[in-house]
Amino acid sequence: MATRQVTGILVPVLFCGLAVSCKVGPNYHPPKVPMPVQWEGVPAGAAGGQSVATAHTADLSEWWKSFNDPQLTLLIEECLRSNLTLLQARTRILQAREARIITRSRLFPEVISSGTISGSRSAIGELGTRTLFQAGLDSAWELDFFGGIRRAVEAADANIQFAIEDSRDFMVILTSETAVNYAQLRGFQQQLTIAEKNLALQLRTLDITQKRFEVGFASGLDVANAKAQVAATESTIPVLESAAQQAIYRISVLLGREPVALLPELSPRADIPITPPVVPVGLPSELLQRRPDIRRAEALLHITTAEIGVARSDFFPRFSLTGSAGVQSLVGGTLGSLAGTFWSIGPGFTLPIFTAGRIKANVRLQTAEQQEAFLAYRQSIFTALQDVESALIAYSKDQRQRASLIEAVRANERAVELATQAYTSGQVDFLNVLTAQQNLYSSEEALAQSTTTIATDLIALYKALGGGWSATIN
Repeated sequence: MATRQVTGILVPVLFCGLAVSCKVGPNYHPPKVPMPVQWEGVPAGAAGGQSVATAHTADLSEWWKSFNDPQLTLLIEECLRSNLTLLQARTRILQAREARIITRSRLFPEVISSGTISGSRSAIGELGTRTLFQAGLDSAWELDFFGGIRRAVEAADANIQFAIEDSRDFMVILTSETAVNYAQLRGFQQQLTIAEKNLALQLRTLDITQKRFEVGFASGLDVANAKAQVAATESTIPVLESAAQQAIYRISVLLGREPVALLPELSPRADIPITPPVVPVGLPSELLQRRPDIRRAEALLHITTAEIGVARSDFFPRFSLTGSAGVQSLVGGTLGSLAGTFWSIGPGFTLPIFTAGRIKANVRLQTAEQQEAFLAYRQSIFTALQDVESALIAYSKDQRQRASLIEAVRANERAVELATQAYTSGQVDFLNVLTAQQNLYSSEEALAQSTTTIATDLIALYKALGGGWSATIN
């Protein structure tokens, strides 16, 4: 009899729920944004032998290996394992996943156990005090007829994707920052080598000038100019040493270590990373799937779209089933044998009648947030296109500059050789030697800076293309 009564209550409620079950609010569809067919800044070829290729889909997940620098590869791999900011981002993925479990649990009944002991005293004294022992289960289940909870789960799923893309974006940023600091470190070290080489050359010139002055073949002005040149070059060395050491500090922190940890490992000088002859950049349309910041913006758009459905579900009634069942006895310790049973079950609902505009305002709020997210998504695409085009043009033009600087260094080396020979033989004055050495030092320093700039240009291009993250997130 009891079973038939329960069935008579549940069947109509569940049938009605299935008949009207839906998800209110808009369904999410990835927006369609027109993309350029090709890159404007892709040159047919570049001076120095480097060029870019768009004929195939570029695999940029480990772009740093294209530099063929084992030290750089080891540093970036450790950064991806140990960077504290990245580890924080990965914990946010775990948080999002647990939050989704919490949200999804609302789709299922909640059952809890309970027990009570209550006493009562009758007004008729001879009946004495009665104690009632109860133990049982209580349950509650919100029936998601209009999909508000399912929309919340959808938003939670998108929030997981948001956290994943945020972590991937950190990977892109951190790999590029590590590589840039490494290239700058090697650039400072090369400038130090150049400064020390030129200082040695200038000291030899000072020695020659001093000896010529002692025998009357040179003036005191020549000696003073030679000393000034030596002092000027010496003054650049501490600045470069400081810059190199600070670069090591930055790399150490990026790897999750204390600033001085990598001094023994990175202080020995090495060459600036060599850029590869061909750089695969792919097509503009690939940015939509490769750039984590674009993917993150799309995930946010998905979240805000689902939240509209959550807000709209508040317009509709909320149905629920509540029930309880258990045993009770007037004698303690007999709940299992001499106890009686009790149960209750029934549907319920709530329907907003007057909310002073709260629900409508919330729907408008969520709709405005969706519009903002859509505009942010479009902006992220335009920013990505700008980043790539800017990196492409910088990479191309800086290679042309470097080619000219290589020729300038060769010419200045020859000029120093000729000026020194002519000065020693008395054919020219010291000013010619001084000018030639200054020009050589300036051009060599500019070449080292240009080589570093080209390496950082390429790193910026890889970053702009969204390289440096793996598709697998544990």
